[in-house]
Amino acid sequence: MSRQVLAAAYPPPDRRLWSAVFRNRSLPLAALLPVVLLAGCAAPTAAQDSPTAPDAAAAVTVDNCGTEVVFESAPERVLTVKSTSTEMLLALGLGDRIVGTAFQDGPLPDHLAEAGADLASVSDKLPSAEAVLGLEPDLVYSGWESTFTPEAAGAREELQSLGIATYVSPAACKAPEHQPDELTWDHVFAEITEVGDIFEVPDAAAELVEEQADEIAAIEPDERGLTALWYSSGTATPYVGAGIGNPQLILETVGLTNIAGDVADTWTSYSWEAVAAADPDVIVLVDSSWNSAQQKKDLLASDPVTANLTAVRAGRYLVVPFAASEAGVRSAEAAADLSRQLADLDLGDR
Repeated sequence: MSRQVLAAAYPPPDRRLWSAVFRNRSLPLAALLPVVLLAGCAAPTAAQDSPTAPDAAAAVTVDNCGTEVVFESAPERVLTVKSTSTEMLLALGLGDRIVGTAFQDGPLPDHLAEAGADLASVSDKLPSAEAVLGLEPDLVYSGWESTFTPEAAGAREELQSLGIATYVSPAACKAPEHQPDELTWDHVFAEITEVGDIFEVPDAAAELVEEQADEIAAIEPDERGLTALWYSSGTATPYVGAGIGNPQLILETVGLTNIAGDVADTWTSYSWEAVAAADPDVIVLVDSSWNSAQQKKDLLASDPVTANLTAVRAGRYLVVPFAASEAGVRSAEAAADLSRQLADLDLGDR
């Protein structure tokens, strides 16, 4: 049964029902479907007498991390999980479709701050199924595939059975068969185009792609042959940008060689010994509220293995906010900003 027909036949139950059903929930979402449908039957509408079949020609079907998702009309009520999804919709002028956010990675960039000023957060971390269903969304759009587990928002097939579509930023797909050999700007722009199609705003998507392509074209790659470490998180074991994801794309764009670029992953656990052996010319620090750039600087300066790194001794740091470190509409902005920081960096005699 299609999402529209399901919605017409079984209107969403009162939110008080969700609260009662999910208090101390121990059953999987799929087991609750009969309860939801029964609640919907209690309030028949005119649409039940003659449900309107969706226009098949208007449907948008996507293969998303190996899951087929059919959008028979543009989503109207969206829960965005992670900053990448929130910023994507805001950048496309779709902020009015967002009914809630979760697990945001930091403040919105200045040019989106006003549009997103009134967005409500339902969770500082991954949302629970209760939080998701309480919003009655027709789409959960996430920047991480791990959102869709029984321990978090619920499995994708279970949410779909309740009439809730799911979508993951394609660059975040984890199965190797659904990852690009190496992320390119074409992949980043393809998500913008696909989301524009899903929400029936292709012109806004095309305009955004053009703006970002121009921003990338204006970057002049550094030609000094510098190497870099992309340090995301971790203390005893650093978690770093590897060779096929957004960090690699940004580093290549600005003219830096990633010391972990030979690792076929988006991010990877590394070792400080490997970092010391590579002795990168510069270190890119990912700045977040839970692990700030300054905390990373303090750690690098205090650890005997890293204190003598050339970049640490000379203070050759570049900083990128966590929300811009994952592939999305802020990737181009992050690359441009990193390029400016790199141009201003005094390398001395190296």
